[in-house]
Amino acid sequence: MSDTERTYALVTGANKGLGREVARRLGLRGMTVLASARDRSRGTQTVEELRQSGIDAHFVQLDVTDEASVSAAAEHVAREFGRLDVLVNNAGVVEDDIAPSATTSALAERIYRTNVFGVISTTHAMLPLLRASDAGRVVNLSSRLGSLAKAADLTIPHRALLAYNSSKAALNSLTLHYAREFAGTPLKVNSATPGYVATDLNDHQGTRTVEEGARVVVTLATLDKDGPTGGFFDEDGPVAW
Repeated sequence: MSDTERTYALVTGANKGLGREVARRLGLRGMTVLASARDRSRGTQTVEELRQSGIDAHFVQLDVTDEASVSAAAEHVAREFGRLDVLVNNAGVVEDDIAPSATTSALAERIYRTNVFGVISTTHAMLPLLRASDAGRVVNLSSRLGSLAKAADLTIPHRALLAYNSSKAALNSLTLHYAREFAGTPLKVNSATPGYVATDLNDHQGTRTVEEGARVVVTLATLDKDGPTGGFFDEDGPVAW
């Protein structure tokens, strides 16, 4: 397969959980998967396991909270692969299972550093590579907890994780701004909510498997030219902002 026929997909936080499953699914579709992680040993182990499944996988060391690491990763992708067709901003953290009034600004800053600022840094660094693609796709991993419409309905249960939920609402806003900027170009940007997936993020308390959660992410990562941009989706369709 020539380089022009290959499709390159970078997944952040791909060494475990949902990110790993998304990387596996994209690889099984024939994409060259660039599995990124902060920890080199965990990342390279993941790549070796993906390769055992016949996937063309490569490790990219990337800490989305470190600008130097992000820049180095973008330079590595540019040097080794020349472009990027898919970026899945999967890396995320949650720490605030406490009342909103107990949430400190320091805690919120830690969560935003990964869930919002890390996405900005990574997306901006990878944009020249994505724009070199004939069909660039960006998928931001959001959550229904980031839905302002859901939070505004005081008659339904809602986990009030102030820092995490608001970081995902901010992430959805990023999606809209990027989609607006690149409207009319081949680049599509969407938010995905995989549901309450059992991962380390929630001590495996989630009610959905990583296989189930990955479906919507893979769908948005592989949209055709007539697919949507600037949307918020789960596997059943659009989700209220």
